[in-house]
Amino acid sequence: MELTFYWYPNCSTCKKAKNWLDDNKLRYNSIHMVEETPSEEILLELMSKSNLPAKKFFNTSGKVYRELNMKDKIKDATKEEMASYLASNGMLIKRPIITDGEQVTVGFNEAIYNETWRT
Repeated sequence: MELTFYWYPNCSTCKKAKNWLDDNKLRYNSIHMVEETPSEEILLELMSKSNLPAKKFFNTSGKVYRELNMKDKIKDATKEEMASYLASNGMLIKRPIITDGEQVTVGFNEAIYNETWRT
């Protein structure tokens, strides 16, 4: 199983997740989510497979989120509108995101990683 690992290399949470993947000897294809921001279609698919509310895909602690006043913009936004916002700027996306094509995790939580990604 090869995972897709959407990350931002300067992010400390992403570094923890990458170390966890490496320590557990999992194969993954890493995608720099700012240089190669996922498309609306990919984001909608990730949202659907994650079973998480679309709002959980936003990096709410990020500078760009605050500067663009996203809290108000997404309050009543549809999932499609949220995917459009996220696809417009990779810094808006909560990171890292990992998927195997069926399951999706957002952020880094070691317990969830152990449950989801350990074979």
